[in-house]
Amino acid sequence: MPTLHGERHMNYRFSLRFTIPLFFLAWILNPTPGFAEEEKRIYTLQESIAEAIAKNWTLGAKGERIEQATLVKEQARTEFLPKFSTTYGYIRREEELTFKSGLGGDIPITTLESFESRTTVRQPVFTGFALLSSFELAKLGIDRSQMDFELEKLDLALRVKEAYFNILIADKAVEVAEKDVEFRKSNLKVARSFYDVGMIPINDVLRAEVELADSQQSLVSARNTAKLSRSAFNTVLSRSINADVDVEDILTYEPELVDFDGYVEKALADRPEIKLININILQSDQETRLAKSKYYPEIAVSWEYIREGEDPDVSGDDFHQDPRWQATAALSWTFWEWGKTRYAVKEKESVKRELMQLKMALEESIQLETKDAVLRLENAAENIPTTQKAVEQAEENLRVNEERYKAQVSTITEVLDAQTLLSRARVNYFRALYNHQLAKASLKRALGTY
Repeated sequence: MPTLHGERHMNYRFSLRFTIPLFFLAWILNPTPGFAEEEKRIYTLQESIAEAIAKNWTLGAKGERIEQATLVKEQARTEFLPKFSTTYGYIRREEELTFKSGLGGDIPITTLESFESRTTVRQPVFTGFALLSSFELAKLGIDRSQMDFELEKLDLALRVKEAYFNILIADKAVEVAEKDVEFRKSNLKVARSFYDVGMIPINDVLRAEVELADSQQSLVSARNTAKLSRSAFNTVLSRSINADVDVEDILTYEPELVDFDGYVEKALADRPEIKLININILQSDQETRLAKSKYYPEIAVSWEYIREGEDPDVSGDDFHQDPRWQATAALSWTFWEWGKTRYAVKEKESVKRELMQLKMALEESIQLETKDAVLRLENAAENIPTTQKAVEQAEENLRVNEERYKAQVSTITEVLDAQTLLSRARVNYFRALYNHQLAKASLKRALGTY
């Protein structure tokens, strides 16, 4: 007969055996918030761009670059201010230093050991404009980091738009594929009915079955493409790659009034790349000025407070006056280095000439990019009415072939081919609409906006 202690032990094991599995089952069914999947959201285009800008890791890193450049500027600012320093030293001599007097005998002038404390204040007065140039370079570094940030933001906004419209294109492909499957199912049902009454041969039924199987495979492929497009969208927005997401459809078509000369003027004024190379040119000017600072002498003043003595408290002794101070104005000038400074100046001037030529090349590239964006927009706009008309014609073609097939004056092949043409025309129409939106996005990127 088990004891009371044994019963408690058995009850404990029984409870533990069933509690642990129940705990893990509850954890699986109700995961903690840290592991919960993100809720499904329906994004607008502007919401997508805003969230990507707020959460993108690369853009966040660019923001840190701005903070770093700001701190570099503050470091450069401190170079204009006086510097305070202190030293404390101990000296041990081999023997006391003495002075031979004319009266005979040596007179000691030092002790065997001594201590010294110095507090120094040093203020630069003139550095050949080196400090000023360094400070201006640091300020331009902030501007450069900000332009890098804006450039990354523009590229990110374009990637968001591409991912956004890729979802819409993929969804429309799924929609068309689903209609195609439904039609082919219906067509197969009709073919079997005709075959059962001896109106068509078995080959027509087999052809309808093959076409249905092909359309079902196309539907699976279209759905996988739609899933992949959502994963790409989530990645751009720094969301969980498998998070469920939908986007608001944009099927409106608004013609764009093209003004190429105005576009080029705006692009050359607003593109971060142009602003960035202009900042680089200004930096090269300051670097040239910094190199020229070696032509000038440097002037600084300093003040020292000195305490000496044979004891660690440097309170003075017979050989040291305590305390004392001294002020110094010093000029230093390295006036000959075999042309080193001149070569350095010429190097910086060459850098500026290089940047000027790169700017000209960049301006030509921006004009070409703008022209390409305009042509893509015009091409996309021209494709919309063409593809819309093609859909209408394909629908009529299918209707006629269905009627002819029902009247048994055409074959099932013509009906199936007509459906294939209609599906292709519908996909092309939707793609033309979204390609127009993508072309507008590319044009905005070429103009330096989003």
